[in-house]
Amino acid sequence: MCTPAEKRAHVPVFVESPYAGDIEKNLRYVRACMRDCLLRGEAPYASHALYTQPGVLRDEVPEERQHGIEAGYGIRMVMKKTVVYTDLGYSTGMKYGIKHAEEIGHHIEYRTLGEDWDRVNDVFGENIEAK
Repeated sequence: MCTPAEKRAHVPVFVESPYAGDIEKNLRYVRACMRDCLLRGEAPYASHALYTQPGVLRDEVPEERQHGIEAGYGIRMVMKKTVVYTDLGYSTGMKYGIKHAEEIGHHIEYRTLGEDWDRVNDVFGENIEAK
């Protein structure tokens, strides 16, 4: 039996989405993915959106990138599932994450937001360059 607090708790999920390439677009996308998770009653964690912030880790430095990947693997261990957002394709980092999830027997769910995924950023006034 769940307590009232447990009933209100969002389910923790690990988010896989692209980072490399068009970083600005990919960060807008991961924000839309996290919003989608929250609206589904989930508590999303996207290490690539957190660890690549200025002053944390530099994705272009291989050793620092590896630290971020491995830290994400540690967090994945306590998440309920991995959700993979595929509208923008699969980056190398996503492929590593999917492989890790498979290796540990983590439930993987594939999702899309649809072609209008960037509209959520328009609503919040964050979509400066799009369209």
